[in-house]
Formats: sequence, C-alpha cells, structure tokens
Amino acid sequence: MPFCLRILAENVLRHIGHNDVSDADLERLAAWQPDGALIEVPFHPARVLMQDYTGIPALVDLAALRDASSQLGVDPLAVNPQIPLDLVIDHSLIVDYAGRPDAVALNLGREYERNAERFSLAKWAQSNFQDMRVVPPGSGILHQVNIEHIASVVRTKKLDSGVTIAYPDTMVGTDSHSTMVNGLGVLGWGVGGIEAEAALLGLPLLVPVRRVIGVRLSGKLREGVTTTDLVLTLTQKLRQFGVVDAFVEFCGPALDDLSVSDRATVANMAPEFGSTCAFFPIDSQTLRYLSMTGRDPGQVALVEEYAKAQGLWRDDAVTPSYSAELALDLAEVEPCVAGPRRPHDRVALAQLFSTFEAAVPRASAATRAALSHGSVVLAAITSCTNTSNPSVMLAAGLVAEKAMARGLRVPPWVKTSLTPGSRVVADYLKQAGLQRSLDGLGFHVAGYGCATCGGNSGNLSPDVERAIQEQDLTVCAVLSGNRNFEARIHPLAKANYLMSPPLVVAFALAGRIDLDFSAEPLGHDNQGAPVFLRDIWPSSQDIASVAEKVLSAPLFVSGYADLFKGDGQWSALDVPQGVQFPWQPESTYIRRPPYLDAFDPGAALATPDVQQARVLVMLGDAVTTDHISPVGAIAAASPAARYLEERGVRRIDFNAYGSRRSNHEVMVRGTFANIRLRNELLPGSEGGVTRHFDSGDIMPIFDAAQRYAATGTPLVIIAGKDYGAGSSRDWAAKGTRLLGACAVIAQSFERIHRSNLVNMGVLPLQFPEGVSRESLGLDGSETLDLVDIGAPIVTLRIHRQGGGVEAVPLHPRLDTANERSVWRHGGMMPFVMRRMVSAAAVEAVQ
Repeated sequence: MPFCLRILAENVLRHIGHNDVSDADLERLAAWQPDGALIEVPFHPARVLMQDYTGIPALVDLAALRDASSQLGVDPLAVNPQIPLDLVIDHSLIVDYAGRPDAVALNLGREYERNAERFSLAKWAQSNFQDMRVVPPGSGILHQVNIEHIASVVRTKKLDSGVTIAYPDTMVGTDSHSTMVNGLGVLGWGVGGIEAEAALLGLPLLVPVRRVIGVRLSGKLREGVTTTDLVLTLTQKLRQFGVVDAFVEFCGPALDDLSVSDRATVANMAPEFGSTCAFFPIDSQTLRYLSMTGRDPGQVALVEEYAKAQGLWRDDAVTPSYSAELALDLAEVEPCVAGPRRPHDRVALAQLFSTFEAAVPRASAATRAALSHGSVVLAAITSCTNTSNPSVMLAAGLVAEKAMARGLRVPPWVKTSLTPGSRVVADYLKQAGLQRSLDGLGFHVAGYGCATCGGNSGNLSPDVERAIQEQDLTVCAVLSGNRNFEARIHPLAKANYLMSPPLVVAFALAGRIDLDFSAEPLGHDNQGAPVFLRDIWPSSQDIASVAEKVLSAPLFVSGYADLFKGDGQWSALDVPQGVQFPWQPESTYIRRPPYLDAFDPGAALATPDVQQARVLVMLGDAVTTDHISPVGAIAAASPAARYLEERGVRRIDFNAYGSRRSNHEVMVRGTFANIRLRNELLPGSEGGVTRHFDSGDIMPIFDAAQRYAATGTPLVIIAGKDYGAGSSRDWAAKGTRLLGACAVIAQSFERIHRSNLVNMGVLPLQFPEGVSRESLGLDGSETLDLVDIGAPIVTLRIHRQGGGVEAVPLHPRLDTANERSVWRHGGMMPFVMRRMVSAAAVEAVQ
C-alpha cells in the first residue's frame, strides 16, 4: 500500500465502532487496487488548522449553529470542537508600508485598526470553544508555523482505560496549501470551512480514494538551480499528467538528500497541480528537521520508533504499488519562473524575455530606463512556500549582499517588501548579517503573514499608479509565492510571475521582466562596469556555509516561545461574553449568516426539478476561486462598495474582501466581482457585469441576481474546464448559493470547489465528454430545465429563443453517498443541524 493509504487505514481501524465507521470501511480500503474503483473512506483528522480569512467565517458559522441549536431546544454547548483546533491569524496583513525600517510596526497597527472586530470574535471563540488555540497576528503564516512548531508527526492520547496510545498526526486545514505539512510526513489537505466545521463536530470526512500517483525523484539539482525551480517544474508536469482528485506520493533515491524544507516547498504547491495531497513518507530527513526546529528529543525518538513499528518508515527496498508513476531526474530541472497568470505556466528563465516580448512589444532602450511596458512594479519575497526554506531565503540575502557591494540599487518604481512566514526567518537573516543588505535594497521586513501572496500587496505609489493607468501599461509583479491568478496580486499588475526569492531580488534590481539575463546586465557598478546575474548569484557552498552558522534548534525554540501570547494590542482587545455570540446589528464586519434562517428539521428532503432557469454567468476554462470570490481590494462603485458607503464606511476603510468574509452582505455582492472576469454573456467585457435577459439590461452580477430573485427565476452558472481552480475558499460556493444559483454546469471541476458547492447545496453538473457550452452554441438567451434531479443522470433541456428544444445528459458530480446525502439536505449546515436535533431527541428518550 502507498504510505498515505496506510495512514488512512490506521485512522479507519482506530475508529471502527465509533463515529459512523465500520468493519466494512476498513475492508474496502484494504482491498484497494491501483487500477480499482473509487473507495469512500471515512477520515477523522486528528486536528484542524485554520487561517483567519477562512477560519473566522467558520467560527461565525459555528456561532450560528449555536443560535439555531438553542432555538430548536438543543444545548448550544453541543456545538463544540471534538478535536483540537488551531487558528493562525496571518491573512489580514496588508503591505500599506514598505521599504522603511518601521514597516512592521506600522502595518501591524493598521491591521489591528481594521480588524479589531474580527480578532475579538476569535478571542471569544477561544474562550468559548474547547481545545482551541489562537495564534495572534504578527506571528507568521499558518503552514510555516505548522511545520516549524505545531505539527508533531506522531501524537499521543490517554484513553479512559488509562492506557496511552500513539497515532499519526493528521489534519485538515481551511486553506488549500495545508498540504505543505505532507513534506513532514503528516497527512493532511485543504478543505472548505464548512467541511472543517463538520470534522470539528466529530463527523467523519468522506474521502474519495481511487488513484495514487507515485512521483519517483532521482539525481540532484544542478548548481544554481533552486527548490523553487523544482516545484514549478513539478507543478507543470503534474498538471499536464493529470492528478486532479488523486493522491500524490513521492518516492525514489533523491529523497535521501531532499530536506524537509525542500519537501515542504513541493508539498505546498499540491493545489496548483490539483492533487488531494503531495505526501513524503517519514524517514531520517524528518527526524533531522524535527531536531533542527527544536522539537523535544523524546518526541523525535517516538516518531522514529512509531513509524518503524507501524510500517510508516520510508524504505526504498520496497516500492509501494501506485496507480501510475511519473519520474523526474532532478538534474534536468533548469532555472524558471511561472506566469503570467497561472502557477503551472512554467517559463524557462532563459526564455522569459522573449516570451514576454511576444505578448508585449519591447520598449526602446531610452524608454526602458523609466516606467514602461514590462516594468516590474512589485517585488515581494513572501509566502510560506519559499520563506519556509532557509536555502532560498539565504540565497536572496546573499544576492542582496553582493548587489549592494557592487553598488546596485532598485529603481524607484519598484515596490519591494519582505514578509517572512515566521519570525525565525527574520532572526536567522539578521544573525547572518544579510538583513542589512536586504534593507539596503528596500526589502525591509513589512510583517509576518501572507501579504502579497494572498493579494494584500497594498497600493503602489500614486505617481506609479497614475502613470500605469494613463499610459495603459502592462506592468508586472514578481513574487516568491504560490498564486498569481488574474487581478489577485494587484489590480494594475496584468502579468504576475512566481519565482525563487533570489530571483525576486534580481528582477527588482533589473526593474523589468523582459531582461535577457545571459546577455544583459542587471545594472552597472560604481565604476560603470556591467553587473550580470551570474556575478551576484551565490554558490550552493556559499548558502550551505551560512546555513551551518545560523540555523540551530535554540533559534526555533526562542522564536516560538510566546507563539500564543501575542502583544499588548492583542491583550487589549475586548472579548464578548456568553456561550452564544452577541451579534451587533450595526457591524459591517460580522453578521449572523442566513444559512439556517428558514431551517425546518421536519421538512421533507425534496429534490424538485428546475424549470425555466436563466444563466447568470457563463465562463471559459480555468476559472479560479479568485475569479469567483476575490480576496483583495473592494473596487469603488462596486455593489460591495455601495453597501459599505451606505453604512458610513469610508473608502479608505473598505479593507479587503478577505477581511469582510464574516459579512455575507458584502461577500455576496463581491461574488464574481473580479475585475478580470470575462463573462461570455457579454463578449469582450471584463469585470463583474452580466446581461439581465428578461430586460436586456447590462448591470452588475449581484444586481441581476436580485432582479431574477424578485421574479422567482432559478439561476445556473455555466463554465468550461477546471472550474474552481485555486483555493479552499468556501465563499466561492457560499456566494454562488446566496446569489440564487441552484447548479453549476461545467466541463470539469477542481476538487475543493466542487466539494464546497455540494456543502452549500449547489449541484455540480458535468457535461459529457466532447460537449460544452461552445458545442451547444449557448449564449444565455436560452431558458434551461434540469429534469430528474437526484437521478444518476440529470437531463438538461435547452429552450432556444427561436422555439427549438434540445436535451443533453449531465453527470451529477456527487461523488460519494455522503455527498448525495449532504446535497439532499440542502448543504452541510442543515445536514449537521438535523443530526444534532435527532441525537438530542434520542438522548431525551433515553
């Protein structure tokens, strides 16, 4: 068995007889075959990890469940986590201030000003929910904090009998990059907030298991090639190979020398190639990392003893059976970047300047000395993907040191920032003497959080923004992150490239994306001599020498000593009282969600057919959750902006959509509000607009949905391939539901978003192979019926404007029996509520 399935098998075996798990579940999993049918595995993760953008809305949902419980005569305290929960506040940081020594303090202060209500709710939850911890803002990024401190690899628990047992550390997280912990030998992945809520309440997550893809790594990276180059290469290869919904597991001789930091960099990007996980089994590298990061020696010994006793220790003498295997010789990897708008669009570094020129004509030599097409306006060393890896962070510092020594500087139009994933990174850069050089180039630490990677890059200088808009320039952002979807990084940066931290520094120095590094210098030194990238690029020996001096266990122990304590601003936050959250009607941040407003536990679970539906939005391929539910700035004159302004919120205080996720009124207005959205109902348009076909009017998508709701018109969304690529953002599904869409019809779906749609009671329907909105000639003028809903095949009846009718079979993507049940209940929250009411009734009788 693949190692990831062995961990699932242990999990099932340990829970047999409890929490809806039976012998039959284990028997099905034990009979797994590499080319066999899909198996539905009940999974009880050991813990849940949340970040604030998705985690605080999940806490709001739990608070709403407490209200509904109380109204239905169920003890509200029954809504309580049954497994440990860690909430790391890391997504609210906006880089308002950059390139200055006091940026950290200024940005953290603004973060508290904007988010005091949200943070107070988190503190209320911590004091009212059992076994819950909160990591205050300014501490680091959840995935990096997880691998450097929280994850234990093997957990222990004292049973009622007095016996203490050991078992694997497993988890789910409300962030798609939760797979990062796979690099440490911990099985876990990202889920929507609603699914995480179900796990917290003790329900098993029904995991569909079919394919496990083995990735055999051999050889070593060549000199000058980074782990970032490796992960971007793997992301492209695995996306092309096709691993959506599959488990991915790594094997091969290269793992002997591949550090956990390197493994975590690879595992972090699993959502970008679409797999459920990207698992690295436990081995000596795992133990080495646990020791380096200051874990207790007894814990390290337990991990080794347990893994070897349980058959979870990697042994290349025996290769597991995989559904398919992909091989990569690390020596074949070359320096590269990914862009301009998708993480799997890998471009060799040597070809970047020519590929960009093919899209945008190159500016003249004179023009290139100022802001023009191809200019880099944002350069951010950011994200857990790379700041968790000392080798690439130290490389960035060494590039800066060598550049400063040669007299190179960053052009004035480039906004530079450094947002490490943990305070330990800042400590070792400072100890190595490299932060001085980074500061000299403008890469001052701006905070400890996701920042630019999550779309919170802040504003550019007014002069730069004005010039971009007046000249309609195609300018670029370079970042060491994991996401570069359209309009995510900054609304004015049309091209965004992912790359290693040292390359971020190099492109910042160049000030341009269309530079031929092999022939053109980054700049000129104090004597006027050209300085090329090769002149300032550190050797692997340079990096290793610095790492040996500054990386130690005491560094991590001291860095995490006060992880859950927070600063004076955290301590000063007011905490609401009571087991039920006291909602404030005037709040523009936190409102009780409406999902249970009309809940009737005795209502029949009817699945009526849909008649005369309209298409609200029609989209193409690779639509991401950023397109569906933007995370960044709230645009002026948008429906969400109008809502806030009507309630007296100044434009400067709009904050980001991500911070407003606990207010459904803002978020439903922000659904499909991405400024780069291309709605095919309005060919040639960009942004969150659509055609209201009953009137012919063109208007914001939210306004059209309101008009359709007033006439009782059902709505559907139609899309192409890979619908919902990207994050675990359940607001992409929540917003779809609140707009009134009962179904999404697409050629294919990404894993997490499809699951989120089901959990919100929205039916995901897939076109047959070879059929699409294009082949059917749909333009939105049609009305649609969905017939035989709930059956294995749903019939789409298309009523053409001219009077013709066409029938198309659709495949309901309810992939497991549990998903079918959840959808029939109207989503996960009604499903959970009915279970609680039923359990309370049984308990009352007993």
